Amino acid sequence: MIAKLAAQAAFAALILMAGNIPAWAQTDDVMDMGFTAGELQITGAFSRATLPGAPTAGGYMTITNMGAEEDRLVSASSDVAGMVEMHEMRMQDDVMHMSPVEEGVVIPAGESVSLSPGGLHLMFMQLAEPFKEGTMVPVMLTFDKAGSVEVLLHVGAFNADGPETMEMDSGGTDMDMNDGD
Repeated sequence: MIAKLAAQAAFAALILMAGNIPAWAQTDDVMDMGFTAGELQITGAFSRATLPGAPTAGGYMTITNMGAEEDRLVSASSDVAGMVEMHEMRMQDDVMHMSPVEEGVVIPAGESVSLSPGGLHLMFMQLAEPFKEGTMVPVMLTFDKAGSVEVLLHVGAFNADGPETMEMDSGGTDMDMNDGD
């Protein structure tokens, strides 16, 4: 298990340096790459491509607490944005409202919390450049108990629902990440 995590970390570093997935690295393991912080497992991390000049983007993932105590996502940061905040969208009087989650996101013991479009999510603001489909975006997540972990968000199409249906840029060869299900 440790060897697999080390290999995934090395692979992730290569992807960040290259900006895309090289043809020799086209495997289903790319999308299965999860991240761990203490008793927390982070999976399904993705974002959506943005239009040129767009000032914001969203970040999504599932955080599962395998421990016996709750933890809390207290902050997020990324070199690709001037600021990253935790936000929630909610309906109030038939109007959708989005607001920062100042107190952080609680991850109850033995449960999972999804950051997803239309609900809790990360909001990348003051983008340094557009998010390009097929690339990955690094984000540092900081938890109250588990500490910090860098997570890579796979950037999908403008309307991506999750990482399982994304196509990754492999230098000119599209790779369908859906197993055909």
